[in-house]
Formats: sequence, structure tokens, C-alpha cells
Amino acid sequence: MLDDSSIPQPDMTPERRLPRWPFVVGSMLMALAILSVVLWNIELPYLAWSPGPTPEVVDLLTVRGAEQYPVEGDLYMLTVSQQDLNVYELLAAVVDPQVDVLERVAVRPIDVTQEEYQRQSRERMDESKVAAISVALDRLGYDVTVEGEGVEVVSVIEGTPADGALEAGDLITAINGTPVFIGTDAVAEINKYAIGDTITLTVTRAESVVDVPITLVEHTQNAGQPMVGFGPATHNPKYVFPVDVEIDSSNIGGPSAGMMYTLGIIDVLTPEDITHGLRIAGTGTISTNGDVGPIGGIRQKVVGATLSGAQYILVPQANYEEALTADIEGAEIVAVGTIDDALAFLATLENAA
Repeated sequence: MLDDSSIPQPDMTPERRLPRWPFVVGSMLMALAILSVVLWNIELPYLAWSPGPTPEVVDLLTVRGAEQYPVEGDLYMLTVSQQDLNVYELLAAVVDPQVDVLERVAVRPIDVTQEEYQRQSRERMDESKVAAISVALDRLGYDVTVEGEGVEVVSVIEGTPADGALEAGDLITAINGTPVFIGTDAVAEINKYAIGDTITLTVTRAESVVDVPITLVEHTQNAGQPMVGFGPATHNPKYVFPVDVEIDSSNIGGPSAGMMYTLGIIDVLTPEDITHGLRIAGTGTISTNGDVGPIGGIRQKVVGATLSGAQYILVPQANYEEALTADIEGAEIVAVGTIDDALAFLATLENAA
């Protein structure tokens, strides 16, 4: 007779199952990690403008062929840092009062690559240098020559009046009958009109001359300012200066340092220090007749000025109201329409230092 105790008995212990929630949580965390990486690498069609560097202008100048004088104060040019955004950076930018978010197409045309945009920006900087040197030397009594054969259209911004009306390669020679030869002067001429005005551009295209009517719209970057919507460049520029002035703009582009370059050159070549030992910051384009034109990113530039310790901030008349909306303390914002306005204001500071 068999002993039942020697026969293996089935294990009647209930099966122990591992809990499912750790696998669910782990899967969710992995999915979130993958989604986070994907979102981080998705570039959105927006740009952020934030306060940029504020170089001291006189430090950027090299002058030969004229006597130079010491500068006791500071002249700061103002810049904006521009950044492409992903989802996380967009969220951070939206809640930062010092940052403005713009659609990328409002700054860079769709058919223009980042490299082309940077090249065009450097070309506009080079034109602003020429205009600044011309105006500074003219105010100091020198004979100067600045010429061009017209204003070339190098790019067209989609959705603006220029879209469909102008073409890359067009040569603009007049605006409402006023001849324009230099890129900066074309922009200054357009800024004389109001949003909604219709102007006529005289354009040379494929060896034919045509009149192109354009109704101005609000600028995509400069609130309250008129816009045609093209990138300008001087065609075959020629200039003759009796004093050799070099400006080291490094990798900074755009025309908005023109006024401050002009003041810096005048200061270096003037026996009296026009800064009166004070810290002066400013921004604004300069045309060859001395007009100071509007720029983009004024709020960020005003904030940058205060971070540099500026006591006075010179801004274009057209940007003045917007500049006042910047949340700053300890600096006076001053509106100027021409380089002569800027010089006249600085003259009033003689006893303020």
C-alpha cells in the first residue's frame, strides 16, 4: 500500500501577481520623456526679443587722419537679442515682461534663409556706418561724398504691400518723385508718410522703368510706423571721406546704431566732451541728412540701457511713446528726431554731471 505522503501534492498556494501600477506609471513617464524631447526640438514659427548687449561706441572706433580728443563719459549703443523658440521657451517668453514674441515672418521673409538674413542684416549695418560717418563729418565741417545708383530690393516680406508688387532685384530710384540713392535714405523717406497713405515707387526692372503704387501698412516690428515690406540695399555705393573712420560692429547687424555711431565720431573729433562725463545710451537709424529713424525692440533696448547704468536714453521720436511703456527706473528717456536734436540735448547737460 502506497504512502500518500510520498506522492507530490499540487501547490495550492494562491498565485501572487505583481501589481500593474508601476508598469503603467513607468510607461507614462517614458511617454512624457519622449514627448518632452520631441517638444524641445520642435522649432515654432516665433522669435523672442530680449535685451541685448550694450557696447560702448567710442571703444569701437578707429580714426585716422584727424586729431582726436579724450571722451570722459560713455555712449552706449543698444541692441536686441533674437532667439528662435520651442514650446518651453515660448511659454517662458510670454510671461517675461522684458521679452516680446513676434512671428518669424514679421522679421525674416519665408524664402530667406537664416544665413541670407544675417548677411542682409550686416549689409544694413554697413550702410548705417557709412551714413553715420557722413553725417558726423558733415556736422564737423568736412566735405563728404556719399552716392549710390538706387535702392535695391533684396527681399520681400510675405503678406506686406511689397508682396506681389516688388521683386528681388528691383531698383527703386524715387519715392513720390523724391530721388533716393542710399538704402537708409529710402527708409527715412517712407517714414515721412502715415499708415494708409499711398506712395509711388519709381522702379527699374529688367531695363524698364515702372511706377509702383504702394499703400502703407503698419510695420510688423515697429508699432505705429508705416511699412512697404522689402529689404533695402544701396546699389553700387560710392563714398569719399577726408577722415578715415573704422567702426568695429563685430557680429551685430541692422541699422539701429546709426545715431550713436554718429555721436561717437563727433565726440572723438570734438575738443569738448559732448557727454560731459555722463553715461548716455541711445538707438535710432541715421539718414545722410541727419534724420533719426524708428527701430524695433525699443522696450528691450531701454531695459538694456538701464542695465548698463545709463542716465539718459536717446530714442527716435517715433518710438518715444512705446519706450515709455518699458518698466525701468533711474534713467530719463529723451525723444530726438534728428542728430541735431540729440546734440542740442547733450549740450544742455553741461552742468548736470
